[in-house]
Amino acid sequence: MTTDRFRRAKELFEAASALPEVEVSGFLDTACGGDTSLREEVATLLQLDREFELASAPPPVLKDVDHFRIISSVGEGGMGEVWEAEQTSPVKRRVALKLIKWGMDTRAVLARFEAERQALAWMNHPNIAAVFEAGATSEGRPFFAMEFVEGTSITAYCDEEQLTLHERLGLFAQVCDGVQHAHQKGVIHRDLKPSNVLVTERDGAVVPKIIDFGVAKATSQQLTEMTLATGLGVFIGTPEYMSPEQAAGGGGDVDTRSDVYSLGVMLYELAVGSLPIDPDIGESSSVDEIRRRIRDERPQRPSSRVGRLNGGSEDCASRRGTDIRGLRKALK
Repeated sequence: MTTDRFRRAKELFEAASALPEVEVSGFLDTACGGDTSLREEVATLLQLDREFELASAPPPVLKDVDHFRIISSVGEGGMGEVWEAEQTSPVKRRVALKLIKWGMDTRAVLARFEAERQALAWMNHPNIAAVFEAGATSEGRPFFAMEFVEGTSITAYCDEEQLTLHERLGLFAQVCDGVQHAHQKGVIHRDLKPSNVLVTERDGAVVPKIIDFGVAKATSQQLTEMTLATGLGVFIGTPEYMSPEQAAGGGGDVDTRSDVYSLGVMLYELAVGSLPIDPDIGESSSVDEIRRRIRDERPQRPSSRVGRLNGGSEDCASRRGTDIRGLRKALK
């Protein structure tokens, strides 16, 4: 773009910005005449300006959504936020309301959100958080209401309660049942990790609940009619828990076995108190180094690893209701 043309586009942009939105199109038609290229340039500047203004504006205070009374914020992730709410009709119950974060309703995010909503709707299992209904706020933000799970991650719960290895395996077997159900419904979770398995108590029983199907993949059905694009080399999931196939990026070779691999990492952590590969894998390592370590490093046997936890072996054993010798024997 020449200096004169840039100056002209800037003048038209500034003039159009001062007009009511309903008058902008007519103004550009007149001001640009038959110069369609100039009109497109100014229209692009106006669109970028509107997007920047929307992104920089503070999000509106979330008020009650339809027949859900907002109670408090639970947390937020990359694309969504979760609120504790009370459903007021047709039944009264406590729910978790998940919404797309303000200003993040791009096509890609909407597709992921719709995929998670559909994946949960397909499933009905006591160890998977249930979805109740879906809708949109008055501002047009999609949401879905799901079972409110008040609990802690499975690793934190096991340590706090000092569960024995046998008791941990009992909880973990329930998680496996939930993952098996998802696989039978044609859904791969792709981000199984302790923070996505919350342990709660229901009617005197301890129940693990699998949550967050935000990066789930369907094996035999279509999760959404919107396009779900996965760039080559892009990590989908959490590096510390992902299989070599998943770490390769692209998602083409990932099947149910990838979830089974992630379950294995979680089981190792529940048993030993440490990840099979050092936890700094996702912080200081390059993408290629992460992939190499996941692919090539051979973890120590759990019974060998438990004695090499940098002074934490005694603590690890006591959290499992035994001593190092007893834990090693149980692990073997």
